[in-house]
Amino acid sequence: MGWLWAIIVGLVLGLIARAILPGKQNIPLWLTALLGLIGSILGNAVASGIGVHDTKGIDWIRHLLQLIGAVIVVGVGSGLWARIRGSEDRGAGRARTSRDHQV
Repeated sequence: MGWLWAIIVGLVLGLIARAILPGKQNIPLWLTALLGLIGSILGNAVASGIGVHDTKGIDWIRHLLQLIGAVIVVGVGSGLWARIRGSEDRGAGRARTSRDHQV
């Protein structure tokens, strides 16, 4: 059940991060969830590193750090995804030019 919650939290944080980031992020939903999950893990690590401990109530600082981590990771991951997908499209488009077929 822990993995299911991790996926749900990753998806929610990833979607919030996409909404916060300017512009459009052309990444699939599965990648949004994965990047949100990675950002959440990084946020947890930072929270533990600076001494944020579990409280009886809601851990607002931990959640804020998770969201900041998700925003950073989704932003970087979205740029990398666009660069990877763009280079694939350019390579396929380049093969179709008439200059390449001239003898």
